[in-house]
Amino acid sequence: MSENPLKVFETIDPELLKLVDETRTFAFSDGALPRKFKILVAMALDASQGTVEGVRALAQLALNAGATKEEIMETIRVAQYICGVGCVYISAHAFKDIFK
Repeated sequence: MSENPLKVFETIDPELLKLVDETRTFAFSDGALPRKFKILVAMALDASQGTVEGVRALAQLALNAGATKEEIMETIRVAQYICGVGCVYISAHAFKDIFK
């Protein structure tokens, strides 16, 4: 995975970086939905927004959280149904380094 794109905030606004990190921890914590499902939802949202790096990072995070390749692909199918084929193209760019 590439360097954290928010690393620059370590020096220019560490409090903002801390807030973002705390919010991510809160959002992705196990609750009524398991962590891996929350990560898959976030990945679908990034795909719908055209964020290749976000899809790549979240797909890897989902795999690390126990998601299967099939679960990741079904998530992209739902994103494509709701948001359009652009999600598929964004995901193709994101997945080329993950699923060779």
